[in-house]
Amino acid sequence: MSDSPGFPDAAARDRDEAESASAFAHPPVAPDATAAYGDHPDQVVDFYAPRDGRTAAPLVVLLHGGAWRAPYDRAHVSPLADFLACRGFAVANVEYRRGGDDIPQQRGGEGQHAPGADPVAGRWPETFDDVAAALDAMPVLAARELPGADVRRIVVTGHSAGGHLALWAAARHVLPEGSPWRLSAPPPLRGVVALAPIADFAAAVRLGVCGGAVTQLLGGEADFADRAAHADPGVLLPTGIATAIVQGVDDIVVPQAVSEAYVDAAALAGETVGLTLLGGVGHFPLIDPAADACAVVAEEITQLAW
Repeated sequence: MSDSPGFPDAAARDRDEAESASAFAHPPVAPDATAAYGDHPDQVVDFYAPRDGRTAAPLVVLLHGGAWRAPYDRAHVSPLADFLACRGFAVANVEYRRGGDDIPQQRGGEGQHAPGADPVAGRWPETFDDVAAALDAMPVLAARELPGADVRRIVVTGHSAGGHLALWAAARHVLPEGSPWRLSAPPPLRGVVALAPIADFAAAVRLGVCGGAVTQLLGGEADFADRAAHADPGVLLPTGIATAIVQGVDDIVVPQAVSEAYVDAAALAGETVGLTLLGGVGHFPLIDPAADACAVVAEEITQLAW
């Protein structure tokens, strides 16, 4: 999961490995309820009730990362879901279909999947089908499973590849005409907090983020340009929805330059996106309840939700 762009030095790699180990050391936290939004086994949402028992709690929709690859599922962010629930939020931890070794491999270039490499990233169009379906079903599911949730106050957050999906979910009303995921009006969200997101595909491809995962997500180089128009948050602007990014300055997995490319693209489109840069922080502390960075994430969500 921590395929690094460029050639980070040994100290940077050691820090990344230590941060990853800390984030993944937490045992999964069982949800209070689970509901399906479709028939596939991956089309499920885990719900976490606010731990203080409050009612009318804002709902945080959480989209996990893992380069859109099957080995990484929602369990690894369940400690973050619990952390947010302890901060008084209702939380919906969404699963979605990712790429795996059973996916037909793409041809050529960065989309090619070599023997022994990571599973191919994403499923086209299923990954996007699922995120759209989960968000569309969320108000009804959350009202049923979490009576204390206020579905009029929804903030979407996601980490890494999940940060990409969070930004994309907030941009469905500006998708090209004819897109199967296009909404006729902006989604009813209070905002988006994207954590080290793969936010701009051109920058991510240039930096080789996650071993060519972006190209794989779109099905290979042959379809890249056409599909990117429907999937790249960096071209789906402006959204008119409050958006904040939290980014570690020392991130060697999804570097700061990717977030900055998105922020710059938003500015050119006439929109301001908040960018909180955390010094001495890499990729994984943003989802690690034991790290100070996780408290910053909760505060960013609070500012939009309340």
